[in-house]
Amino acid sequence: MVRRFLRSPSGVFGGALFLVVAVVALLAGTIAPGDPLASAGASLQSPSLDHVMGTDNFGRDLFRAVVHGTRTSMTVVAAVVAMSLVIGMVVGMVSGYVGGVVDSVLMRVTEMFQSVPRFFLAILVVGLFGSGLDNLVLLLGLTSWDLLARVVRAESLSLRKREFVDAARSMGASPVRILLRHILPNVLPSAVVVASLLGSRVILIEAALAFIGLGDPNAVSLGSLLDNAQQFLSVAWWMSAFPGIAIAVAVLGLNLMGDAVNDLLNPLSVTAARPRRSYKGVLAPAK
Repeated sequence: MVRRFLRSPSGVFGGALFLVVAVVALLAGTIAPGDPLASAGASLQSPSLDHVMGTDNFGRDLFRAVVHGTRTSMTVVAAVVAMSLVIGMVVGMVSGYVGGVVDSVLMRVTEMFQSVPRFFLAILVVGLFGSGLDNLVLLLGLTSWDLLARVVRAESLSLRKREFVDAARSMGASPVRILLRHILPNVLPSAVVVASLLGSRVILIEAALAFIGLGDPNAVSLGSLLDNAQQFLSVAWWMSAFPGIAIAVAVLGLNLMGDAVNDLLNPLSVTAARPRRSYKGVLAPAK
């Protein structure tokens, strides 16, 4: 498995980007200690040995702000993706495996959530209940599981007709056991890919809300850094360049990492890559 991962250039590159972003988010307090909102020197200093990414118009160290902004973005992503995975996979597996009226009802509910414009709903919620990160996480987590549910449902519809599911059912396995032991491992690769795309979208939504001034004022955000840099584009290029690069690296890393994980976890790709031998030494077709 490790060798297959290392033979994929995009997987290695995406894994490296994702690892860098994850380490920066986890060790933000160690990598860039101090208050990211506090002044660290003269304003609008270009990148130097003292300030690797320069300073902004308030004299704040931009490297410290970008590091802590990355932690903010990844915290939101982790919470939203976790909520969406739980809701989406439960709805999708139950809908696809049970079928009938349950499937129809759950899919109508899913379509209702699909029709909700999340960005404008986020603006409304932030305007009504405040701009805290907890409100944003709850909103996105409770409304972003629809695509995941539909993908998992499609996989579950196919898997429930497979021989190994019929065998487990004939041996008296309960529906819950079948879902957890047989359906879940096989839908996980597709769910991981969708979750990585969802994580990328969450980063952009959180940055966009902060960019228009609806982010959490008590937390540093990459979007708010970009918003603050607008009026200084001609005199301080670094104020917009480094937060923009951080967003691009996080989004690209999540997308490439999701594809690589899908290749690793997909049992069909593993079997196709390593055909098994029969007891007579003849290559047997991959199942």
